[in-house]
Amino acid sequence: MTGRVLVVDDVPINRRLLQAKLEAEYFEVAQAESGPDALKQIAENLPDLILLDVMMPDMDGFEVCRRIKADPRSTHIPVVMVTALSHVVDRVKALEAGADDFLTKPVNDLALFARARSLMRLKMMMDEWRVRESATNRFELGTAGTAAAVDCGKAAVLLVASPGESSRRISEVLAKDEDQVTLVLNAAEAQVATRMQRYDLAVVDFAIGATESLRLCSQLRAQEQTRQLPILAIVASFESPELAKALDIGATDYIVEPIEGSEVLARARTQVRRSRYYELLRANYERGLSLALTDALTGLYNRRYMEQHLHELFARMRVSGKPLCVVLGDIDHFKVVNDVHGHAAGDEVLKAVAKRLAGSLRSFDMVVRLGGEEFVCVLPDLDLAAAASVAERLRQSICSQPVPIDEDGNAINVSISLGIAEAGPQEAAMAVIERADQAMYRAKQGGRNRLEIAGNERRERLAAGA
Repeated sequence: MTGRVLVVDDVPINRRLLQAKLEAEYFEVAQAESGPDALKQIAENLPDLILLDVMMPDMDGFEVCRRIKADPRSTHIPVVMVTALSHVVDRVKALEAGADDFLTKPVNDLALFARARSLMRLKMMMDEWRVRESATNRFELGTAGTAAAVDCGKAAVLLVASPGESSRRISEVLAKDEDQVTLVLNAAEAQVATRMQRYDLAVVDFAIGATESLRLCSQLRAQEQTRQLPILAIVASFESPELAKALDIGATDYIVEPIEGSEVLARARTQVRRSRYYELLRANYERGLSLALTDALTGLYNRRYMEQHLHELFARMRVSGKPLCVVLGDIDHFKVVNDVHGHAAGDEVLKAVAKRLAGSLRSFDMVVRLGGEEFVCVLPDLDLAAAASVAERLRQSICSQPVPIDEDGNAINVSISLGIAEAGPQEAAMAVIERADQAMYRAKQGGRNRLEIAGNERRERLAAGA
């Protein structure tokens, strides 16, 4: 995973060193030499992550962070304080200012990169839900508000730790904030607990064993009921090799021992607030759009929603500069299915194709039933080569096995013809769909059950003013 990182530091050599390290990990890096410079760059080109020094003239990092988080356009950008300060008071002050993490120099590179990737994954997920929320607002179906307005108190917390001073201290700190804390002693008990109750936060003390803790983090991410559960890891040292691994496989935050009550509370509140805001976005979206903007037969989004959602996606693409591709597919010989097997069989084919398409894509990709037997897949953050590979996988998933059409076990073979196009920097959404549609018709003419890639001829004519 790559993304755009803004490094903010008044010392040029510090900026250049971080830039070199990040670019070696394939991040795109920009530099800002002061707080005002950072705010100006953020307003012009939103980054995916901000690495922010604290001790700067004119405006310190705490104030810069507060301004970033106060701006609705930038409030969801992860901010990591990178500074020589190391006192717990400074860490808590940074977290209360809205920072997502506080790293003390010299920073362990592996842990820094793992933290950057972890925060970018969270931002990508949140960005997609915020785009959907914006589309919902266009239809005046309600709004979830902002994360700052979400109540983060009285959380249900699952604490996975050995009995002792550490677990007792954490329980006492959270209980003072009216949280309900459930203590379990190992990963097996944690699995049972999450099946019995829904939690707002899991705190995993790696003192129970690094291997067991890492496996638990992985299991919580793999299971549907806990996939979005925030995980706060407690590790012995920032240099611990398991910390980077934990962040890579699903931990959303961490605390380094010795444990300070104020930091535990600040990090727990941040995680619970983010989780509840995400749940609020999702619930609001699903409630408002499930009937108005989904296809009743397949459960996919319909054309009405797609047109609004594409407006948001294309606007974001022009700001971020990231690629976006559109795949348009048409079921082969669908009229024959209806004529020979009946419309009930045709409905079963449509539902099966929809399920296979949706099941082969990422959670933040969009699949639409355009109408009849036509489908559209929108793939953000993928260039044409990567998207073509995904499209070919989609084609194979459709034709890989017959589709059952009745209760007697009868099944028919189904295939799909696909066209794919990558959006140009200033190209209109419907123009991209039109190019994908033309490529799809070439696939039909070329024998069906195949993928065709749209060329750039139309974009080149537009750029030349033809």
